[in-house]
Amino acid sequence: ELFATKYFDEDAFLSQSGQLYMEAAAMALGKVFSFGPTFRAEKSKTKRHLIEFWMIEPEMAFVEFEENLEVQENYVAYIVQSVLEHCKIELNTLGRDTSKLEQIKAPFPRITYDKAIEFLKEKGFDDIEWGDDFGAPHETAIAESYDKPVFITHYPTSLKPFYMQPAKDRDDVVLCADLIAPEGYGEIIGGSERVHDMDLLEERLKE
Repeated sequence: ELFATKYFDEDAFLSQSGQLYMEAAAMALGKVFSFGPTFRAEKSKTKRHLIEFWMIEPEMAFVEFEENLEVQENYVAYIVQSVLEHCKIELNTLGRDTSKLEQIKAPFPRITYDKAIEFLKEKGFDDIEWGDDFGAPHETAIAESYDKPVFITHYPTSLKPFYMQPAKDRDDVVLCADLIAPEGYGEIIGGSERVHDMDLLEERLKE
């Protein structure tokens, strides 16, 4: 199904995300992904925002939180190391400092949302409280403390979609993570363990 929209004053027709289709396919095939173009009509020219890009949307059945993080970090590490091995000419043409890329190897550090808030407070950020989402300056400050991507985990339930699984020991946070890239690039992956209890899923949907 296509949706008509204005895209920089031009007529465009967009399809919905492949995520819903992948969730269904994962039940039959285990691990699946879609890969397609994404468009955002944002008037932004920063390195954090691309108007057009290709996005991979994976879904995995019977995978719990920690295994999900391991798949993500191994995937990103493989891509970076593969680029270092096979794209030396291109990286040199771009003038890219590869020393930082050489450090991108699994495992990646993890910090909970709670600890991230405490860290930002210690760094002098007075514009964020528990329950608020991170802005670009907050993500950059956290990322600058590490030499490789960092997972921020266990966000407040109120900040995330209804289908994310609550943590076992507290229902005010969910089993999710945003992977924040170094050098101020911000979030490059967002993912979570899904609610698997039908009654809880319906309850969260109604909320």
